[in-house]
Amino acid sequence: MSHTPLTLLKSQLTLGHDLDDALLQHKLDVAEEWIGNHTGTPLADPVPVSLTEAALQLAAYWYVQREGASDMRLAAVPFGVLDLIAPYKESVTGNAQ
Repeated sequence: MSHTPLTLLKSQLTLGHDLDDALLQHKLDVAEEWIGNHTGTPLADPVPVSLTEAALQLAAYWYVQREGASDMRLAAVPFGVLDLIAPYKESVTGNAQ
C-alpha cells in the first residue's frame, strides 16, 4: 500500500469516477517503489512533499501513457521527477572509511 493517497492522484488527474481505482493504486505503488529504488531508500512516513509530488507525477504519467504506443516521443520519466528526488538520493563514492 502506498503512502500517497489515491484521492490525491485522482485530483491530479481530475478523475471523478472509481472505475480505475485498482489500476491507479497499482501505479502509485509502482511509482513509490521506483522512487525508493532510485534514491536507495524505500519511502517511509512521513514522506517529504517533494517525493509525494514525484510519485503523483510518475503515477499520473504512467496512467495517461498506459497504452505505450504513440506518434509522440515519450519520456520514461516525466520532466522534473528526477529533480524532485535528487536531494534524497544516496551518494555512493566507493570510498568507504
